[in-house]
Amino acid sequence: MRQPARLGIALALALATAGCSTAAGDGSRADAGPAAQGGTKGVSVTSCGRPASFAGPPQRTVALDQTSTETLLELGLQDRMAGTANLKTKIPPQYEAAYAKVPVIASKIATGEQLRAATPDFVVAGSTDLYTADRAGTREELDALKVPTFVSAVDCPQQNPAGRSPFELLFSDYENLGKVFGAEKRAGELAADQRAAVARAGENAAETARGADRPTVVYLYSVFNGMPYVAGRTGLPSEMSRIVGAKNAFDDVDEDWPEVSWEEIARRDPDFIVIGDLSERGRPGDSAAEKRAAMTRHPVVSKLAAVRENKILEVPGIELDPSVRSVHALGLLADGMKDLGYVR
Repeated sequence: MRQPARLGIALALALATAGCSTAAGDGSRADAGPAAQGGTKGVSVTSCGRPASFAGPPQRTVALDQTSTETLLELGLQDRMAGTANLKTKIPPQYEAAYAKVPVIASKIATGEQLRAATPDFVVAGSTDLYTADRAGTREELDALKVPTFVSAVDCPQQNPAGRSPFELLFSDYENLGKVFGAEKRAGELAADQRAAVARAGENAAETARGADRPTVVYLYSVFNGMPYVAGRTGLPSEMSRIVGAKNAFDDVDEDWPEVSWEEIARRDPDFIVIGDLSERGRPGDSAAEKRAAMTRHPVVSKLAAVRENKILEVPGIELDPSVRSVHALGLLADGMKDLGYVR
């Protein structure tokens, strides 16, 4: 942190007052459970290898990114939130009313100073890189100040049991957060609903060709300075491909979103292309229209059958990263493969 001594004093003072705060319940789903009644006592969970203990449900949670914010909103926990940060795209309509109740402590990545001003009693993030000394502070620093922290299990591959899929890790996030807040019923329902959505999308795999005949797909996430960024092996789209019976054409690249060349995309000649539409982020090359234009202008990529025959699907780009919304993109992928004739 830039000013660790000041942060330590401020957060220590914040903690002394945070326990006195109360949530103003509005009849949301979480309000009907034990969290609203103070019924959850002595809960402990382990997040990314670090234990977190709670004497009672958190009342002043700060979410450090959009992914965590939307997960908490989906669980109906807006009245337990003291802040949100780092919004990359618009909040979808189903969360707008709940999101309006949550203070925005930072429009981009929160600093330690911004975090301490929110007087949190719990901090949640989708990725470990938000917990650094020059950002919100390390997890060790916050733990020393009695502020428990949480990181999505999807971002902690070394800490997870072998063989668990990214979607199952997401569902474990819901269940652990439900336990912390006394919202187990809602968390269990959410996990069950999304498991069912994954199973429905998986019906594709039983009807598509097997092995080497699986259709190959390139996921075009962004175009920056004219260069394409695609899904590699460790990104969620590889798991999505497996579920629906396709194969990520860049499964041999051990990164989430590697920069590649247009010529390399052409060399791999995918059967179809998925474009991540990031129009709301607003950077050059983010929109689906710009990505389509880049492909049709390129002298080699424009000749690919997938481009010439418009075997292109569009999905919200943010849903290609692990989040509570990712099952929606998975459903779009499954339906799109049917429309393109890859499902018998």
